[in-house]
Amino acid sequence: MNLYVGNLSWTMTEDDLRNLFEQYGTVNSLKIVKDRETGRSKGFGFVEMENDTEAQNALSSLYDKELMGRKIVINEAQERPAKSGGGGGFKKRSFGGGGGGYNKGGGGGYRDRDRGGYNKRDYNNEY
Repeated sequence: MNLYVGNLSWTMTEDDLRNLFEQYGTVNSLKIVKDRETGRSKGFGFVEMENDTEAQNALSSLYDKELMGRKIVINEAQERPAKSGGGGGFKKRSFGGGGGGYNKGGGGGYRDRDRGGYNKRDYNNEY
């Protein structure tokens, strides 16, 4: 069984977490999630226990327990939803080139004719 453990102290190590859960049974694996850039704990982790009965015992015994000055949160971990390739409700759209810099006739975004407005060149030709 895989358990989510949250509200961990920033100073808690994986060894501390292992020692805590091994009191209740065999720990297959565990991980405290850390920030990629700083390496600092994000305050939560996962513990995988070999036996479901031992995991349930750990869950009920440690639920809402104060540890290193913080009340930990412990729940059965939920499986991540499978990535389907879609990211949500917005479709990426391009609104023209970047422009800027030293670019003759530059500018960016929509072209004037795409907006239904006039173009400087068309304006001069009409009058």
